[in-house]
Amino acid sequence: MFARTKRLTLRPGWPEDAPDLAKAIAHESIVTKISHAPWPYTIDDAAAFLARSRTVDDVVMLITIPDGPAPRLVGCIGLHPEGDRHELGYWLTPDVWGRGYATEAGRQMLQIARHALGLNRLKAGFYIDNPASGRVLTKLGFRHTGRTEPQFCRARGRDVACTKVELDLDNDDRPGAMPLAA
Repeated sequence: MFARTKRLTLRPGWPEDAPDLAKAIAHESIVTKISHAPWPYTIDDAAAFLARSRTVDDVVMLITIPDGPAPRLVGCIGLHPEGDRHELGYWLTPDVWGRGYATEAGRQMLQIARHALGLNRLKAGFYIDNPASGRVLTKLGFRHTGRTEPQFCRARGRDVACTKVELDLDNDDRPGAMPLAA
């Protein structure tokens, strides 16, 4: 599956992406804010991630931007089956933070969740020491559940307080929510 937004291309990852993926994610400031990535992050970790088998409803897409003669890999976003609903997760490499790419990619993934996968509810979470991610999720229309729970962070090797949020994709009348269209 491929998707285009105004400034981004979301696409599957291929084995030859391992060096670029490792370069983009191998920052302690990234892997300590997501749950499953190790630290340090190596090219072998990237190759294993790209080789992981996925089901049809486990959508993982690399985020690329036009940058010179070839698109540059700057992040990853996915919808993962997790219990009774899917979970949205994402990261961006630090030199593109603050440009609205996470929100733009997130809006596109909400369209995929609703129209390609037929999902009606999503969940997500953000570590309490990563309020920027919480702001992105709020812009996407996620609402706080009132729960903050310990969640294991592989890079930190311990549980970290994680604020849980959810989104009802069937409810277009969400107060203050941004429209799902890009």
